[in-house]
Amino acid sequence: MNKLFIFVFVLALLTSCGGDKKAEDHARTKSPTVLQQKAQSLFATLPRVAENPANPLSEQKIALGKKLYFDVRLSKDNTQSCNTCHNLSTFGVDNQSFSKGNDGKPGGRNSPTTLNAALHFAQFWDGREPDVEAQAGGPVLNPVEMAMPDEKAVEKRLAGIDEYVKMFAEAFPGEKKPLSFSNMAKAIGAFERTLITPSRFDDYLAGDDSALNDTEKAGLETYINSGCTTCHAGNLLGGTMYQKFGLFGNYWEYTKSKKIDNGRFDVTGNEADKYFFKVPSLRNIEKTYPYFHDGSVGDLREAVDIMAKSQLNKTLSDKELDDIVAFLKSLTGKVPELN
Repeated sequence: MNKLFIFVFVLALLTSCGGDKKAEDHARTKSPTVLQQKAQSLFATLPRVAENPANPLSEQKIALGKKLYFDVRLSKDNTQSCNTCHNLSTFGVDNQSFSKGNDGKPGGRNSPTTLNAALHFAQFWDGREPDVEAQAGGPVLNPVEMAMPDEKAVEKRLAGIDEYVKMFAEAFPGEKKPLSFSNMAKAIGAFERTLITPSRFDDYLAGDDSALNDTEKAGLETYINSGCTTCHAGNLLGGTMYQKFGLFGNYWEYTKSKKIDNGRFDVTGNEADKYFFKVPSLRNIEKTYPYFHDGSVGDLREAVDIMAKSQLNKTLSDKELDDIVAFLKSLTGKVPELN
């Protein structure tokens, strides 16, 4: 009995020492649970849809908006649809630096993705429109984009299509004039409010620690510690503010941009807004190249390096860059089924 007691005591002592050592080793490294909690305090999961009380969603309105989104008849020569520049099969972009419009001329800025766009605090790189409803009508009348001459011309074309007459009436019941330019924009906006793309990162934020691998977690930690969350936080990891591009040096010296864009200054005329742009969301950033307002950089790793230098005044190591890129790829979601 005494021998058995001694054996158990020694075993317990050894186990205890081993456990203490493991606890010490664990304390030297950041626990994934701690990282997860930090992430939950800085970010948020995406909602199912982006609601707008001023434009209540309905099945009929969303169906109408979807049809309009893909319809080339919204352009002067029946060549361009919303989907031409914001192709949902390629994550809401066309992967071109500048999209070509109805007459083959390129636009002045890179076409941003329509995925999750309804959650942004403003629309366009310069924030000149407040929401996707206001944004949706702009390209239709823009002479460089879809080039329709005016609102009446759009209404006349749509009114000549029996299916649209019926769909507008169903989507906007009780209205004296359901088929209108304003309601066209509202319908497209309603459809875009369903284009939400949760990813593995949402699973991680919701409590599934295994949703990210070790490299992605290392990238998340580097992303947070480097200061990227100053602008790229919240459920979009961006899309909530304006920021000057080039806090440390001229942005065009980093991007090798061919043209210097004044940014929000062109909207406000305020000198303090020069080179300020809406901070883009990093959702699906792996797929929405080329990057920046002028599509001047095609490689994600290079874009991260430029942002670290121009916005944070930091030079990241090769490992840090690789880890952050790995984390950013975890933000790639699934485009909603369009059938």
